[in-house]
Amino acid sequence: MSSENGQGDGGAEGAPPEQLALIRESVRKAQVPRAKPRTWRGAALAKELPVARVLVDKGVLHLDRYFDYAVPEELDADAQPGVRVRVRFGAGRHRVRDGRREGGGLIDGFLVERLAESDYSGPLAALAQVVSPERVLSEELLGLARAVADRYAGSLADVLQLAVPPRSARAEQRPSPELLPPPGKPDPGGWERYERGAGFLESLASGGAPRAVWNALPGPGWSDELAHAVAATLASGRGALAVLPDGRAVARVDAALTALLGKGRHAVLTADAGPEKRYREWLAVRRGSVRAVIGTRAAMFAPVQNLGLVAVWDDGDDSHSELHAPQPHAREVLLLRAAHDKCGFLLGGWSCTVEAAQLVESGWARPLVAAREQVRAAAPLVRTVGDTDLARDEAARAARLPTLAWQAVREGLRHGPVLVQVPRRGYVPRMACANCRAPARCRHCSGPLEGQETGAALRCGWCGRDESGWHCPECGGFRLRAQVVGARRTAEELGRAFPAVPVRTSGREQVLDTVPGTPALVVSTPGAEPVAEGGYAAALLLDGWAMLGRPDLRAGEDALRRWIAAAALVRPQGAGGTVVVVAEPTLRPVQALVRWDPVGHAVRELAERAELGFPPVSRMAAVSGPPEAIAEFLGTAELPREAEVLGPVPLTVTRAGGPRRPGAPPPGEHWERALVRVPPGSGAALAAALKAAQAARMARGPGEAAVRVRIDPPDIG
Repeated sequence: MSSENGQGDGGAEGAPPEQLALIRESVRKAQVPRAKPRTWRGAALAKELPVARVLVDKGVLHLDRYFDYAVPEELDADAQPGVRVRVRFGAGRHRVRDGRREGGGLIDGFLVERLAESDYSGPLAALAQVVSPERVLSEELLGLARAVADRYAGSLADVLQLAVPPRSARAEQRPSPELLPPPGKPDPGGWERYERGAGFLESLASGGAPRAVWNALPGPGWSDELAHAVAATLASGRGALAVLPDGRAVARVDAALTALLGKGRHAVLTADAGPEKRYREWLAVRRGSVRAVIGTRAAMFAPVQNLGLVAVWDDGDDSHSELHAPQPHAREVLLLRAAHDKCGFLLGGWSCTVEAAQLVESGWARPLVAAREQVRAAAPLVRTVGDTDLARDEAARAARLPTLAWQAVREGLRHGPVLVQVPRRGYVPRMACANCRAPARCRHCSGPLEGQETGAALRCGWCGRDESGWHCPECGGFRLRAQVVGARRTAEELGRAFPAVPVRTSGREQVLDTVPGTPALVVSTPGAEPVAEGGYAAALLLDGWAMLGRPDLRAGEDALRRWIAAAALVRPQGAGGTVVVVAEPTLRPVQALVRWDPVGHAVRELAERAELGFPPVSRMAAVSGPPEAIAEFLGTAELPREAEVLGPVPLTVTRAGGPRRPGAPPPGEHWERALVRVPPGSGAALAAALKAAQAARMARGPGEAAVRVRIDPPDIG
C-alpha cells in the first residue's frame, strides 16, 4: 500500500492544513440553524413594514378578503405591492412553532400592500416565496377588479384571473421597448361623414373626454375610423383601449393602425396569441412602453397608463360576454373604466343595442350618426319576401328560395360574389309540419325531431329515439319541412342550381376572412361572413322567421344586428348592391332593416322594456339550480325590499353527449331558474345580497347543492 493510499484511509488526520480549515468552517456553519425556505422558521422579519397583505388565489366567495403574512428579511426587497407571491394557506391556529404559524398547502397570490402591523391577533405565517419581482398588479387595476367583482357578485380572485395573464419567465426577462413620442394629430378621415365626427376627434386630440354612441355607416370604413380615434387620443399624450368581438375584427383594426401610425405604437391582446406572446405584450403595456391596446374581451382589463379613451365595437355580439366567473360583459367593464378614469368612451357598431340607446336617452353619451343622405348613399337596396309571396310561388316553397331571391342571385353573379346568410351551420337540424309549421316533437319525451344527413328516419334530439311514423298533432299532416336548413345543405342546393359558379362556405368548421371579388356564392352563418374585395354584389338573408321566432327577449334586436352586419358588406345601392331578406315584411326588425334605422328600432325596444320593467331599464339576476336549493337560497337571501322574484321555471334538461350551453345544468339533471328584478339604483344592493347568500352556502361545505348566480344574464328567455 502506498503512503498516499494510507493517508486517504486515515480520514482527516493526514489532510493538509488548508483542507482541515475548510472542514472546520463547514462544520461551524452547519451548527447554526438556517431558515427553511417557504416556512422561514427562525428567520428574522423585515425591519420596516413586516406585514404583507395578500390576496390568495381562491375563487370562493366566503374567502373573498385579504390575509396577512409575515415578511422574512430575505424577501424584504422583492416583496413589494403588486408582485406575485406564494403562501401557505389552510393551517390551523394549533400549528404554531416559535411564534410563527406553519403548515397548509402552497397557493399563489398577489401582495396588495405592506403594513407596520396586522389587525389579526394571532401568529402569522411567513411569505413562502416571491415568485417574481415584476409588479403586475397596480392600484388602478386592483380597484377596477374590485368594482367588477362587486357589480357581478363575484370574487376578486376570479376577476384577477381574467385581468392578469399567466406568468412567462422568458417574457419577463426581455426588456420592453422604449415609449415612442406622441404622434401628430390625424386628419378627420372618414369621421367627416358624420355630423359630429370631426368634433369628436378634435376633442380627443385636445385632451377631452367625449362620450359617444357611434352608429357606423355600412362598408369597410369603420376600422379606419376607429384607428383615427385611437391615433387622436395618442396625439394628446394619453392611452387608448379598443375591444372588438373576434380576431378578424382585431386584424382589421391592427392593419388600419399600422398603416396610420406605423409599427410599435400599439399592442394586440387576444387569447389566441399564445401565453408567452400575450404576456410579453401585456407587460409592455403595464410598463408603459405602449399606450394603445386593441384586442378581444381578453383586453378589457389591459393596464393602459394615462387612459384617455375606451372603445368597444359591436357590443351586441355574444363574444363580449365572458364565459368564466363572474362572467362580466366587456361593455360594462369599459363603462366602469370610463367613469373611474374620467376618460372618453366610444361604443360603435353598424347596429344599435338597447343598452346603447339607453346611454343616449339618459344623456350620459351623445349620438354620433350620419345624415340620412349619407346613409342612403352608403346602404344597399333592401327588398323583402314574406309568407304571402312564398305561398304564391310553388317553386319557392319547394326550394326555400323565392323567385325574387333567384333573380337577385343571377343578377349579382354577373358583377361579383353573392353572400347567402343561413341562421345556423350543418345540414337539416330541426323539422316542422309543412302545413302549419308546428315543430315536430318526439312522442316519448317531446324533444325536437332532427333530420339526418344520411336520409335515414327522424331522430329525437333529446332521447335519441328514431321516429318513422310521424304525423302532426295540430293539423294531422304528414309532410315535413326543415325549420332551419343549415349552411351545408344550402350550399348543396345552390351548387346544383348554379353549377358553373364556385360555392364557398364560412362557419364553425372554417371561417373565411376574405373572399376575392370574382363571381362566387358564399354561404355563411351569422357572424362568420367574410369580407369581399370591393363588396358583395348581392346578399340573401334566409329563414328570417327562424331568427325572429327564438324564445328570447333579444330575438328581434339580435336578428336585426346580424342582418345589418351582413348587409353592411354589400355594395351601396348606387353600385347595384341588393339585399333580399326572407321574412315577414310587416315585422318591426324587417322594417328597420329596409329603412336602415337600427337606432329607431333600439329606441322603441327601450320604451317597451321600460313599460315591462325588463333590462336594461331594470337590473336583473338569474339564479339557477335544483328546485330545493333554489327555494332555500331565495328564502335565506336578504334581498332588497323592492326586489321582485319571477319564477322559478324549469330549464331544458341537457342530454348526455349533446352540446351544452354556458350555464346549462349538468346532463340529466332537472334544474329551475328564477329571475330577481330590482329597479334602477338597487343593482349594487341586489349583487351584494346574492353574493352574501352564495358565500354562506359555500362556507357550509361541499355537500350543498350547486346554485349558480349570474348578474344581468344576456338571455332571459
